[in-house]
Amino acid sequence: MLSVRKQIGFSLIELMIVVSIIGILTMIALPTYHHYLKRARFAEVIAFVGVYKTAVALALQQGIMPTDIANEHYGIPPAPHPTANLASLIVKNGVITATATQLLFSATLILKPNIEGTHFTLSGTCLRLGLCHE
Repeated sequence: MLSVRKQIGFSLIELMIVVSIIGILTMIALPTYHHYLKRARFAEVIAFVGVYKTAVALALQQGIMPTDIANEHYGIPPAPHPTANLASLIVKNGVITATATQLLFSATLILKPNIEGTHFTLSGTCLRLGLCHE
């Protein structure tokens, strides 16, 4: 008489397949996660720039020449202290230049206003790195 053997657990092959699938999913997800983490860190830089963008726009709309607009003049706040994500933020001739720390590849975000202060042109290495967008 044949006895039917009941399977109690998983075989070694089944466990190896599951571990392989988890490894493949991890290889795909980890770089994507790091990119989102860098974008989230760069959001702090963008938030700092927002305050200065408003101040520069107000100064331009009041008729102040762009060459006169700099940190601590015409309502533009002084440069903020460096943080874990922001290395420097400078306003010169109405152009806002923010530089991130090395943690974010020292990415730059540059906003150049038009003469009326109604539109800003975005440039910098953050576009190429995918940390910011127009």
